[in-house]
Amino acid sequence: MPKGSVAVQAPRIVCPNCGNDSEFYEVADGVVLTTRYFQNEDGSFSADGDESEIHGEIRLFCGECHADLSQFHQRFREMLF
Repeated sequence: MPKGSVAVQAPRIVCPNCGNDSEFYEVADGVVLTTRYFQNEDGSFSADGDESEIHGEIRLFCGECHADLSQFHQRFREMLF
């Protein structure tokens, strides 16, 4: 960083209910999960990968108090790397 410049950080999402700013989870409605398997020589099965398709709403929740934080979901998605 050049001398004299200031790093600008994006504002963090903070749960207005409990103050948590580190743990979150998403819940998706209307999900189709497809898991592919191959059968082994002994008759057992091993997973060969999976795919998911989301056809419904996706909501964001606080990982501590489970408050619905969907109003921050767009911001969450923009900062997901």
